[in-house]
Amino acid sequence: MFSGTMNSSGALGVRKLYKKAPLWWRIRNGIRPSYWGGWLAVQAAIAFSWLTSIPTMHSQLSIKVRRADGWTIDYGVVGYRSITTAFANFLVDQLQTEDSTIGDFKYHDGGVGTTAENVSNTTMETTDGESRATGTQTEGASANIYKSVGTISYTSTKAITEHGVFNNSTTGTLLDRTVFSAVNVVSGDAIEFTYQYTVSTGG
Repeated sequence: MFSGTMNSSGALGVRKLYKKAPLWWRIRNGIRPSYWGGWLAVQAAIAFSWLTSIPTMHSQLSIKVRRADGWTIDYGVVGYRSITTAFANFLVDQLQTEDSTIGDFKYHDGGVGTTAENVSNTTMETTDGESRATGTQTEGASANIYKSVGTISYTSTKAITEHGVFNNSTTGTLLDRTVFSAVNVVSGDAIEFTYQYTVSTGG
């Protein structure tokens, strides 16, 4: 007969592989005129609506990169532009005679174009060649914010510099285009795009 005791002890820890984007990237992106100009314009629009109760519309794009090795890198808000004239015209047309579903603006596209965004844009400058992501659709922090989150997975090395939201998985109307400093990805990486569209009506 054999008898005895065996004791085991130890601790299991779970480390979250999460970090912010490098400081140099955040500085480089933040000093772009379209970034700080967009931020100032958003603050002015919010103040204007609050003072006058005249509605204004503005947007912001945030990015998280999910690396193939398990790391998540949070780039935060990368831009505040630009809701397009094409979308404004689409919205007015739908208020007259609805012939398309307004809730279809959920398709996220990435690109490698670097020309500054403009309200006259109708498409990406240079798409990244990957399929558009179908984003989730929810309210943001309040009922006047539309929020869509879409994740694009990459199959090759690219420097992603632009993002757009469309109402179709391949063509469609461009709601918003945002340009930012290059975010480098390799095969197996993915970018989670969080787009928020806010309608301010004042206080």
